[in-house]
Amino acid sequence: MKISIVTPTYNREALLPRLYDSIVDNSHDEIKIEWLIMDDGSTDNTKVLIDTWREENKIEMKYFFQENQGKMAAINHIIKETTGDLIVECDSDDYFSKNAFEIIQRTWEENKEVKDCYAMCFLKYNQDNQNMGNAFKKKKTTMFDLYFKEGENGEKALVFFGSIRKRYCYELQKKEKFVTEASMYYKMDLTYQILCINEPIMICEYQEEGYSNHIEKQFKENPYGYYEYFKEILKRDFKGVKFSKRLYVIKHYILFGYLTKQYQSKPIKNWLNKVLYYILLVPGLVKSSLWAK
Repeated sequence: MKISIVTPTYNREALLPRLYDSIVDNSHDEIKIEWLIMDDGSTDNTKVLIDTWREENKIEMKYFFQENQGKMAAINHIIKETTGDLIVECDSDDYFSKNAFEIIQRTWEENKEVKDCYAMCFLKYNQDNQNMGNAFKKKKTTMFDLYFKEGENGEKALVFFGSIRKRYCYELQKKEKFVTEASMYYKMDLTYQILCINEPIMICEYQEEGYSNHIEKQFKENPYGYYEYFKEILKRDFKGVKFSKRLYVIKHYILFGYLTKQYQSKPIKNWLNKVLYYILLVPGLVKSSLWAK
């Protein structure tokens, strides 16, 4: 078994050593690891740091550089270079927990013949050793059902089956630099499921300059990607979807319809969603206008 760890990075020289140490600490002879780093136009000493690690030769590393195009383009470009049976996307502000690779290996050995799943989904903890979401209730589910029907709101750590993951990419719109990861997950959900494992493999620390702490900025700079994301959700069967999630999707569909000047009810398949759309459209457009200002 071989694990490909994929990390997009931009001016994270100060954070990368923690991730590097966690990979080295988790590595041993029975588990093959490759760490692929896509430097998205860093202006700090990221390359010098990585060159030093490559000289140490403790783990297999591959370094790539691109002019700044954003996290999703960085991942799209580097995924093609992976050679592992499994692929893990790990941000530069995340790192692996103790025994993470052993947990991944054991789970893979138990499930490597499974054909209807695209990933193994593990827990992600914060630095206080607290689960960032809820424990899984099912052995198998989809990411869409997990977040829209089963009440999950926190983060999870996905370990993709490599041959399936390489068939997909993050679909960016109109030269935008970001689209939510869920847009790809939900497309994968149409064909496959995820395996759910109630064990942590990753630790997360949100950074002040990170995507999560600047979500409104992401909304304004990438409206077309988000519009397509919510439009695709509204094409789905909403049986079992929580009412609060219906409202969340419709309100955001109106917001990004306003930002992109696309007002379409046709993609909405569910009759209740269509009724809610027309009820919320005018007040939603007014609120969107005020928010945009």
